[in-house]
Amino acid sequence: MSFLESILLGIVQGFTEFLPVSSSAHLKIAKFLLKVQESDSSVLLDLSCHLGTLMALMLFLRKDIWDILKSTRKMLLFFLALIPLIPCYFLLKPLRDIASSQEFLGPCLIGTGLILLAGQSLRMSRSEVRAATPKIKDVLMIGTLQSAALIPGISRSAATISCARVLGWSPKEAVRFSFLLSIPTVIGGNLIELLKATSFAHQETAVPFFGLFAAFGSAFLIGFFVVKKAIEYLEKGNLKPFAWYALSLGTLVTLYFI
Repeated sequence: MSFLESILLGIVQGFTEFLPVSSSAHLKIAKFLLKVQESDSSVLLDLSCHLGTLMALMLFLRKDIWDILKSTRKMLLFFLALIPLIPCYFLLKPLRDIASSQEFLGPCLIGTGLILLAGQSLRMSRSEVRAATPKIKDVLMIGTLQSAALIPGISRSAATISCARVLGWSPKEAVRFSFLLSIPTVIGGNLIELLKATSFAHQETAVPFFGLFAAFGSAFLIGFFVVKKAIEYLEKGNLKPFAWYALSLGTLVTLYFI
């Protein structure tokens, strides 16, 4: 993999990570277009890209993160939201392995679009007003929906934001909680993938160190400039443009691989 390809993949990650359109799906599509072969060693490139946008997000939400660390209740709520990921990680593994092939990428993107449309529709027909303090059942439901993103092509933020909106959360609360929840989720997921990567660490990697650094740097820089605008837009509550985008892209990808 060339240095330029690593930069381009980092840019794709930076632009799509903070939008409910599945950055992982876009990385797979970008790799296909660049004719980059999927391999065990290329996992390190994906980790570098996700680490770059994670650093950008943590920098942007540093005040929110500090507020959570100072509150035992808030920390407990985020811990509870992560619990469903543990059993779902193992239960969904067979489905995740099947859905990882390119033929299923399009249908999963279509699934992301349908999740966004369903969340928007159910939110508009819901009349209950949510209490000021999140309920435990709310965060457990959001955490459960987040598990759907274990399947490649299903957007984590699409699932969590849509679920929170259906539960009566305001757009700002839903978006902030979703992205704050993504921090421990991404850290945990990357650690698991990194442990897997150690099994071939002695082998020659297809991505040189400077390529990994380039992917990290470009993902961080683009993500840093995108995250503020993306969150501000998402907090307005209109997710339909992303729904139609995911449906359109998913249809094109599906037709291509038929």
